[in-house]
Amino acid sequence: MPDFRSESLSYDPIHGYIPFVSGSGLPDGEIGERQIIDHPWLQRMRQIHQLQTAWWVFPAAEHTRFQHVVGVMHLASRAVAGLYESLKQVCPDVPSRGYVESLMRLAGLLHDVGHGPFGHFFDEHYLSRFGLTHETLGSVVIRDEVGDLIRRIRRNPQSRLEDGETLDPAQIALLITRPRAEDSNSVPRWLRFLRSLFSGIYTVDNMDFVLRDAYMSGYSDRAFDLDRLLRYSFFSEAGLTIHSRGVGALLRFIGVRAELFRTIYFHRTVRAIDIALAELFDASRDWLFAGNPLEHLAEYQHFTEWSLLVDVARWPDSPDARKREVGLRWRDLLSRNVHWKMICQRNLVYGAADAEAASIFSNPQFVEQAIRRLLPPEIREMRFVVDLARHVHRPHTRGPAAGQNFLFDESHQKTRPLTDDQLFRQLPVSHHICRIYAESDEHRGPLADALDQLLGPGGADDLTNV
Repeated sequence: MPDFRSESLSYDPIHGYIPFVSGSGLPDGEIGERQIIDHPWLQRMRQIHQLQTAWWVFPAAEHTRFQHVVGVMHLASRAVAGLYESLKQVCPDVPSRGYVESLMRLAGLLHDVGHGPFGHFFDEHYLSRFGLTHETLGSVVIRDEVGDLIRRIRRNPQSRLEDGETLDPAQIALLITRPRAEDSNSVPRWLRFLRSLFSGIYTVDNMDFVLRDAYMSGYSDRAFDLDRLLRYSFFSEAGLTIHSRGVGALLRFIGVRAELFRTIYFHRTVRAIDIALAELFDASRDWLFAGNPLEHLAEYQHFTEWSLLVDVARWPDSPDARKREVGLRWRDLLSRNVHWKMICQRNLVYGAADAEAASIFSNPQFVEQAIRRLLPPEIREMRFVVDLARHVHRPHTRGPAAGQNFLFDESHQKTRPLTDDQLFRQLPVSHHICRIYAESDEHRGPLADALDQLLGPGGADDLTNV
């Protein structure tokens, strides 16, 4: 009979029952996963929305990072259940199933632990000032703040570590960070292969958030076939590989993920809110936080969307005139009184042969300057913002993470690059949504005309005269 004393269940609308080790009845010195789940660093995730600012636009999408990371922990177990045997065949030095599964579960649970208010937005508009991302900051939290607890985890609901094995927090930190070129020589092969489940085309992270965000926003109650995608995945000598029978499920996943970016994450009003929020972050910089979070980890643990939004709501009553003025602008945002209006939108799609990085549409400042030159002289100094929202359909086609995913061709019984599949190869590499926002639509016509002139009759490819 299973030891139900040490197991608890959490019900999730996406995955059903999610089991975890509660800690009851464990040997001395050992702790359960619940001690990590209940840790203040994890519980703060309840106070950070999963959808950054889109919850202001999609009323039902109030889910948080906490629900997401618990879901990723569960998906990590499902992935290991299907992949461990093939991983052991190609990497005989891999630790036990219990070690790998617990390592992956904790990486899933902790992969977002470094996030600040508004998630990735905070990376770009605050953490980047200190050369940080939520991943690098989270790695420090994993190693230094919860590392001692991680080493005391010895089991999960499906498996346990072997005698003599101890989880390494540094390996969890490595799993959640983006691959670097130098990692190929210093990281064990089995660990590099597992990393593709966090930094590849389909990962335990993005498979959960696509299902969860689609469901919670009302987009779809079952966005793609998770079971089939996992069923036809395995590790070959090349790395994480999908059987040709599963390519349809993969393409469906990629398509739905792209559609979520277009309709949810890059919704026109969401991006207008982001523009207003970026202005507010710039004006509020001196009061938002004490400085580099690495130097103030105790304070950062309590710094969430809840704490920030409660603070800024008080600023209109500040005796400081400047802070009071910024506080009134925050009040407008909290009331969804956003003064930026979308004037026009154009879509740009880049294929593998397109020089995306060399395009003027890789930099919003360049686009803005070019549009101003094309406007009538009397309105060239008007206030407007060029917003370039970029989604990558085929992630990691270049750089250190390239080659993380492969295709098994059943007809030839060979493992090939995923790009050998014709349907996959026809997917665009990336998609840009180019929008112009202004404070009124008075000059909608000239702005739209200028953008059309900039694109030219050939669209994004006809930029030779810009």
